[in-house]
Amino acid sequence: MFQTFINIFKVPELRNKVLFTLGMLAIYRIGFWVAVPGVDQLAMSKLAGSGALGDLTQYFQLFTGGNLQQSTIFGLGIMPYISASIIFQLMGTVVPALEKLKKEGESGRKKIQEYTRYATVVLCLIQGLFWMRYLATSNFLFVEYTGQFFGMSFTYMVMSLLMLTTGTVFLMWLGEQIDEYGIGNGISLIITAGIVSRMPNAVFYVYNNVVFQMPAPAGSISASEILCLGLMFVGVVAAAVLITQGQRRIPIQQAKQTRGRRVYGGQRNYLPLRVNHGGVMPIIFASTMLLFPSMILGAISNAWPNQFWIFLNGAFGRGQFLYVVTYVIAVYFFAYFWTTVQFQPKEMANNLRDYGSFIPGLRPGKRTADYLENVMTRITYVGAGFLALIAIVPDLVASLMGIPLFVSAFLGGTGLLIVVSVTLDLVQRIEANLIMRNYKGFLGGEGPIKGARS
Repeated sequence: MFQTFINIFKVPELRNKVLFTLGMLAIYRIGFWVAVPGVDQLAMSKLAGSGALGDLTQYFQLFTGGNLQQSTIFGLGIMPYISASIIFQLMGTVVPALEKLKKEGESGRKKIQEYTRYATVVLCLIQGLFWMRYLATSNFLFVEYTGQFFGMSFTYMVMSLLMLTTGTVFLMWLGEQIDEYGIGNGISLIITAGIVSRMPNAVFYVYNNVVFQMPAPAGSISASEILCLGLMFVGVVAAAVLITQGQRRIPIQQAKQTRGRRVYGGQRNYLPLRVNHGGVMPIIFASTMLLFPSMILGAISNAWPNQFWIFLNGAFGRGQFLYVVTYVIAVYFFAYFWTTVQFQPKEMANNLRDYGSFIPGLRPGKRTADYLENVMTRITYVGAGFLALIAIVPDLVASLMGIPLFVSAFLGGTGLLIVVSVTLDLVQRIEANLIMRNYKGFLGGEGPIKGARS
């Protein structure tokens, strides 16, 4: 392993890419702490650390790279860009003009990318306005910055919106620079850096609260609980790797073609179908959806404190039975929804037919499309089950063991899946660069030997 890291810096091109990527991530982490002026950061951090708002801001920070708990210039994170990308992905399946652009290749992709950037700016302005409006109405702004425009002075509103929008656009630019001159997916690496940066706080919390006496005092963590957390972390990481890499391979036979006296084709390949085709999107959608019932029911129970609303508010608390069941159902629903949007069996069957390939025992066209759809439906059921299991682990651990959510979040859920998938992608890219230059990769395999093939 150490020799592999040394080999990375022996290759000038790979070394420059790695150093450039680290430099861009360092710039992101510096800007992460630059606060928007005029906001009472101390009062805001105290309120945002508890209740539904605390869960919302922590979850938002977990998978967007933003920091709403202190309202920094990167407060919105990269989420507006991700939202714009998702919107255009969904619209690409229902809007004929965008579907036509997708089929034009590189030029169409660049045009859709341009539209995505414009939509990102619009979403930044809308989300930033709502956020600053909330700060103004909650008395988080200093008096000299309040006014008649949405609770703010017009000058301050323009300045704050410009800072938040510029911060997100700058993050988008950083991600594109990493894609162009660095290594790995830039947007994913920015999100991963934000998630990993929270790990030291979780480790220090566990270290400061561990007690090695029996029975352990209330509010502390016993040695057996630490052992349980360690085993669960290893098991969940292994499961996350399994679900990320899991594939169902469909045998593909290439048709034979006779040209003169020679026969071409006839090779047998595989069509890999990912078990977790939706990635982390089902968990993101399900978690975001379940944040709103607790906020709405909490407000209703405070306004009309009767037993029914109080019961519902408690039932939708994290780790409660009704919350967990609803969470699992939502993960299954969004897993099938996202797979339906992204996976196009008819188009895949047509591509196989156009390239002269077929699935043995099935006629090209509709029979092949139906078969692929049935296979994807079955493996999505299994993949959604894995996702649901990993998704509810942090909430169950936080509820049953009394551990804060920012600690249990590293035992599963969106953050862990993002870190695992991005790390695997980064390792594979570095591995490909090393093996291409006859170095051993992270897995210890030998690279191709010069002169071994003629």
